[in-house]
Amino acid sequence: MSVSKMANSSSNKVSTTALVALAIILAAVGGLTVVIVAGGYSPINFVRNIFDQLFAAGSVQAMWYVTRAAGLMSYLLLWLATVWGLAVSNKIFDPVLHRAFTYDFHQFLSLLAIGFVILHIVVLLADQYLPFSVAQVLVPFAAPYRPVWVGLGTIGLYLTLLVSVTFYIRRQIGQKAFRFIHLASYLAFIAAALHGLLSGTDSPLITVRAMYFGTTLVVVFLTVYRIMLSKRLNQRKSAA
Repeated sequence: MSVSKMANSSSNKVSTTALVALAIILAAVGGLTVVIVAGGYSPINFVRNIFDQLFAAGSVQAMWYVTRAAGLMSYLLLWLATVWGLAVSNKIFDPVLHRAFTYDFHQFLSLLAIGFVILHIVVLLADQYLPFSVAQVLVPFAAPYRPVWVGLGTIGLYLTLLVSVTFYIRRQIGQKAFRFIHLASYLAFIAAALHGLLSGTDSPLITVRAMYFGTTLVVVFLTVYRIMLSKRLNQRKSAA
């Protein structure tokens, strides 16, 4: 068996394992929610009690620090996943890394970003200073606090989930559809950046603003580089 076939086989196994693990986690969360509701408990109150018992999160400040940290971390991971994807498409890593590894790591970054977004949402539901309901978090523009910018964050999450799912159904939908849907990752990043910059309580800080503008400039630079590279390749094909 060639090295490329072994790498592809390993990549498929990793992707299948990650998908099965994600399905198990979602099934466990869903089953636990059903049990909690059937027992007459409020899922939100249950989450609050768990956080209070584990982290003494009854303090408003503690919950606010956690949700802010999770939000910033999820944004940085989403940015890194976007930049990594652009670097893969621009073949920047090809001289030093195998493509199977770069694709797998790109998927891993996306899933890790989703995980921190979920943590961000769960802590918001448990927060007592500015509590959100499940509907206000999951329905775009339904939040009582800065609804437009919070709604963009919700849309960014859904787009990230859509793009992440296509990793596992790429063969079924075809490469062309996969690439087209993958363009939604740009919209997801823009939505996340606007959400963080215009609804985050840390945004007035110069360091946080510099982070948002700096990361956005990197994405813009790599996108322009990608467009120029594609034009050069098309010109060479036309000349040939």
